[in-house]
Amino acid sequence: MSRVYNFSAGPSMLPLEVLERAQKEMLDCNGSGQSVMEMSHRSKDYQAIIDEADALLREIMNIPDNYKVMFLQGGASTQFAMVPMNLATKNKKADYVITGQWAKKAHQEAGRYIEANAIASSADKTFSYLPDVDKSMLTPGADFVHITYNNTIYGTHYNTMPDFGDTTIVTDMSSCILSEEVDISKFGLIYAGAQKNMGPAGVTVVIAREDLIGDALDITPTMLKYSTHAENGSMYNTPPTYGIYICKLIYEWIKNMGGISVMNEINVKKAGILYDFLDNSKMFRGTVVAKDRSLMNVPFVTDSDELNAKFIAEATKQGFVNLKGHRSVGGMRASIYNAMPVEGVEKLVAFMKEFEANN
Repeated sequence: MSRVYNFSAGPSMLPLEVLERAQKEMLDCNGSGQSVMEMSHRSKDYQAIIDEADALLREIMNIPDNYKVMFLQGGASTQFAMVPMNLATKNKKADYVITGQWAKKAHQEAGRYIEANAIASSADKTFSYLPDVDKSMLTPGADFVHITYNNTIYGTHYNTMPDFGDTTIVTDMSSCILSEEVDISKFGLIYAGAQKNMGPAGVTVVIAREDLIGDALDITPTMLKYSTHAENGSMYNTPPTYGIYICKLIYEWIKNMGGISVMNEINVKKAGILYDFLDNSKMFRGTVVAKDRSLMNVPFVTDSDELNAKFIAEATKQGFVNLKGHRSVGGMRASIYNAMPVEGVEKLVAFMKEFEANN
C-alpha cells in the first residue's frame, strides 16, 4: 500500500526515516532486547533515551541553560490551566491576545483562576489577521502576556514579534515549533503539543525559564505544578515513554537535516509554492492577510461550498488527505509541517491546477 500525502493539522504525518527507524527498533531498541514501549521508565535504558531527547532539543533550539525542558502529558489544553496557576502568582492577573479558538480557550480557562484580560482580538474578521499589540496595551501589573505564536485553524503567524517590553511572554507554539529559529530568551515559557511538528499525540513539551518555576497558586494540584516535573526530570510519574522516544528520533532527524535553519528554508520553499499558486489562481484563494501568513497551516477556499466539497473528495481519491478546513472556517486547509516533503506540495498544486482547469 502506498503512503498518502497527509495534510492533517494534527496528528500529522511523521518523517518516513523516523517511522522506519522506529519500525527497525520496535522489538529491540539499542540492544536492550525489548521495545521502548516495554521499558521501565526507571531503567537505565530509558533514562538514556529521555536524557538524549532533552539534550538534542536543547541543541537544535539553542535553549539557554537557565531554562528547564519538561516532557508532559495533557496536551496544550492542560497548559491553559497550568500557565496561570504557576505564573500568575504575584498579582493574579495576565493579558491575552485573542487570535483564534485556542487563544480564546486559553483565555477562558485562565479566567477561572485569575483576572484574565483580553487586550486585543481579531475575531471581527474570523481571525484572518493578527491585531496590532504593544506594551502600551498591557494591564499594569500583569504577571504575563499570552500569545498563540501560530494559529493552526486560521493560518496566521507572528512573523514579527510584538514589543511587550519587560513583561513575561508566554506562547503556545504547538503548530510551529521546530519549523523556524526562535530566540528562546525572549519568552518566559513556551509550550507545544507534539502531534503537529514534533512527534505523536500524547506528549506536550514545556520550555520554562527557571525563575518562573516553584511559586504556584495554593490551589494548584501537584501534577499541575511545573516544579513537580522540573525537579524530577519529567519522571514524577510514568511519562509518555514511547512518544518521547519518537520525539528524540525527530530531533535527530532535524539535526541530521542541518538543523532548524535548514528546516526553515525548506518550509519557506513549500509555503511559497502554495501561496504563489493561490495568489494567481482564478478559483482558489487564501483567507489570511499576506503579512500574517503561516508557513505551517494554509487555509484556502473557492467561492462555492459545493466546489469546496468536490475538491476535497477528488483530492482524497488522489491521495491528498485531510484537506478539509476546520468546521469554524470551512473550505480547505493544507498543513505542511516539517515532515511534508516539497514533492507533496508540488503534487498538490499540480492537482489544484488540473481541478481548476476542469471546473
